[in-house]
Amino acid sequence: MEIWQEIIVAAFLVIAGIFGIVGSYGLIKLPDPMTRLHAPTKATTLGVGGALIASMLYFVFTTGFFSFHELMITLFLFITAPITAHFIAKANLHTNVDRSQVSPTGSERPWAGFESDAAREIAESRGAPDK
Repeated sequence: MEIWQEIIVAAFLVIAGIFGIVGSYGLIKLPDPMTRLHAPTKATTLGVGGALIASMLYFVFTTGFFSFHELMITLFLFITAPITAHFIAKANLHTNVDRSQVSPTGSERPWAGFESDAAREIAESRGAPDK
């Protein structure tokens, strides 16, 4: 493998790493679930795509054959990531959670805020007993 080929593969790997780090950082630091959706669906998808392109180029440069495995993984990733994000967004829209009571990561107080006033009113209207 020549030096210019190694530089191209290394550049795609560096780009993939940068997108992966930015996506992971955004997933942790963004304030609420709706804004947190953008980090893994956009940046991390591009990060994995960059690593797969680097892998395809490496095998083309070393063996001379084109590998369809990475292309199929990339296609599957670009099809499933938006669908998953849509499901998470719809689930978030249909919950009655007071966002100020839930930590950004959900690890500190995982059940806090799930008994909002709206949920309590619905439970009372259905005759559910108080806890």
